[in-house]
This record gives sequence, C-alpha cells and structure tokens, in this order.
Amino acid sequence: MKILVLSSHTKSLFWFRLDMMKSFIENGHEVVAVGSESINEWKDEFKKHDIKYLNINVDRNGINPLKDLKTLVELYKIINREEPEKIFSYQAKTVIYGSIAAKINGMTEVYSLIAGLGSIFRGKGIKNSLIKTVIKLEYNVASKYNKKLFFQNEDDRNLFIKEGIVNKNNTVIINGSGVNTTKFIPKPLPEENIFLFIGRLIKDKGIIEYLEAAKKVKKLYPETRFLLVGPFDSNPSSLKSEDLEPYISKGIIEYYGYQEDVRPFIEQSSVFVLPSYHEGTPKTVLEAMAMGRSIITTNAPGCRETVNNGVNGFLVSSKNTDDLVEKMITLINNPNLKKQMGKKSLQIVKEKYDVEIVNQCIIEAMKL
Repeated sequence: MKILVLSSHTKSLFWFRLDMMKSFIENGHEVVAVGSESINEWKDEFKKHDIKYLNINVDRNGINPLKDLKTLVELYKIINREEPEKIFSYQAKTVIYGSIAAKINGMTEVYSLIAGLGSIFRGKGIKNSLIKTVIKLEYNVASKYNKKLFFQNEDDRNLFIKEGIVNKNNTVIINGSGVNTTKFIPKPLPEENIFLFIGRLIKDKGIIEYLEAAKKVKKLYPETRFLLVGPFDSNPSSLKSEDLEPYISKGIIEYYGYQEDVRPFIEQSSVFVLPSYHEGTPKTVLEAMAMGRSIITTNAPGCRETVNNGVNGFLVSSKNTDDLVEKMITLINNPNLKKQMGKKSLQIVKEKYDVEIVNQCIIEAMKL
C-alpha cells in the first residue's frame, strides 16, 4: 500500500524519520514523503532510498491563519492526488492540517506522532495562552480523525488526556524516534574532558544554561572544552549570532554550526549535555548513548526517560545552571565514573531505544 509521511520540516523528516520510512518499504509498501523545503533540493536525497518527495508551503512557527489555510489546501490536494492508503504525520501543523485534510478526503487510516509539545503548551503570558487555546482546539479536532496517536513520553500523553484532547485508548507510547545502532556505534572516550551540546539554538533547549555553565567551569578547569553543534532557528526564542559571539571570542565554547553528521563530534566528546526544558524523547541523547557517552540532561518531560540518575548520567533541574555545573565537575573529577556511565548508556539503548524496536512498534500499531 501507499503511505504518505507528512512533516513541516524536511531536515527533520529526513534525519529523524528515514529509518522508519525504510522499514515501511522493507515491509513491501510505497512511501511518499511530504516536507517544507523545495523538491529540487531534496527529491534526489529521498530517491536514493526509493522514496518520492513532495513539498508544501508551511510556516511552522507562524500564526497567520491565511498561511495555515494555504497549507491545509495544499495537503488536501496532495492527499487527493496521491490517494494513499495510510498517513503518518508528525510536527504540529502537519499533524493538525494533515489530519483535517485526510478527513475531508474521506480517509480514516491516519496516524500521528506527538513528538514533544514545545514551549506553547508550557509557556506563560497572555499571548501564549491565546495561542495555546487555539492549538488545543485544533489538536482536539485533529485527534478525532486519527486511528492512533503516538507519544514519546507519559508526561505528554497525560497532558493531552488531562486537557481532554485525546482518549487514552487511542494512544501508543513509543521509545522516542529510536537510534540506528549500526550507524551510531561505541567509540573510546577521549582522555580530555570534552562536553558536547547538539541542538537548535533555542532557549527551551537549555542553551543559555549550557553556555553559562561552560563559562563557570572554564574558570575552574581551563583545559576543559565545550563543543556546540546546531543551527540558529526561526523560533522566536532562538539565539542570534551576536548572543553567541562573546562565548566564542573568549574561548568558552567551540561552535561548529549545523552538521549533517554529528558522529565525529560525539566521538570527540566525553560527556553529552542537553539541559532542555521539555522534549518528546531527544534523539541526540540517544545517539550519544549509542556511542557510549554519559549524559547530563534535565529532570523534564522526555529527557528524564533517557537517564537512570546516577547510573548512565545525571538528571539536573531545569533552568538551574549551578546544578549543571556541579554535575559537570563531578564527571571531570571522576573519569572512571564517566566510563561506567557510558557503558550503561549503551546497554540501555540496546535494550530499549534501538530503532528497529521502535519501528516495529509503529508498524504493529499501523497494522503494516
């Protein structure tokens, strides 16, 4: 059968969902991927994996209703033309408008992934509250047109149930996006103390806490290195280049921008750090675990699932730079602990987060 996979961000679609789409194909199905970036730029990349690529106009961080209506119309036309038997969508706007467009086309085999709820659901302020109210209404409508909704952690699912958006019987918990353990393989730890952050440079990822912790630790342990990999973003809370420049010019961090292959940077590092305020399940953490790295992340939705505190890493309080600094120093002063924690990370990935395990869960829920 033909399966349409929808996303409002093509890079995420390719890097986070490729293994899933390949598993669909291995099961004998045809896959059409729909993303936000141009066909000319991406069609050949997807074609290498026998996936047809189409694009739509979608403003993933915007609140203009006319632009959103245009996205809905384009999704309706694609679904009408492609005539898929099943749809898998993720990311807010393609989940919402993809589900509605499918319903208008008379489709019932729709499945969506809620891969983290973002700052809108947990933010404060009048504007945030208004946007949250609208999104809740949209999710409420969209969820009624889905056979199953996938969640990557219990916190997000429970919030949707509490808000009356979804019925628990129509939900499935999966262990994140999984990690390809044939691609991300264990590598020896370096002798140096090298911390690594990978992610979009938005405040909700805890980037400010990482930068400030790096500054404090550098004063005490000048030889310690802090690597930073990730792009600036269209999100309103994204850092600007001028925000980062003082940390670079003073030698506090080494910034490498967006990287398609993060493995060389994980291999360089001894500890992976993600002080995020909320996630679905952070894929970068899983990738670092698969390469045998200890983890410092937050005791927050989606993050806390990846770390058994004190076993394969540490959980710190969100927005707490001092807590982050303390755990960094603990690992700097205990090289054997880093090694032990790295081994535990690898063990947890193999038992729980291997992409084959995650994909099989999705395939069974979608009856593929």
